[in-house]
Amino acid sequence: MIPEALGQPALHHVGIVVHDLEAAVARYRTLGFGEPEVFDVPDQGVRVASFHAGPGHIELLTPTVPDTGVARFLAARGEGMHHVAFGVRDLRGTLRRLAEAGIELIDAEPRRGIHDWRIAFLHPRSCGGVLVELVEVE
Repeated sequence: MIPEALGQPALHHVGIVVHDLEAAVARYRTLGFGEPEVFDVPDQGVRVASFHAGPGHIELLTPTVPDTGVARFLAARGEGMHHVAFGVRDLRGTLRRLAEAGIELIDAEPRRGIHDWRIAFLHPRSCGGVLVELVEVE
């Protein structure tokens, strides 16, 4: 149901939660990735290192405050894959169609993410246990 509503989404990025952002960045640099862009996202309580990975991105996330979704994820599950993101052309319209199809939205309206991307999250209960982020692309 989700792919039809998204209208052929493309993989946009993968988010990975880590304890130590500097150590994780060093590991990914050793793997051959270039220097990441680093962002503080105060409204989400995270610091993010974003690497270009071909046409997509890899985001390394670490919590900056204890009471956020990322902090709770890290405390409960440890380091690892946090979310997968897909690019969509009309984020607001996609959210409306998904809600009408019964998909549980975390964000009913788009909000701003890193790189000034317009983003929204879908609840893992509606996505096979995976936190899905939608990113509006041109």
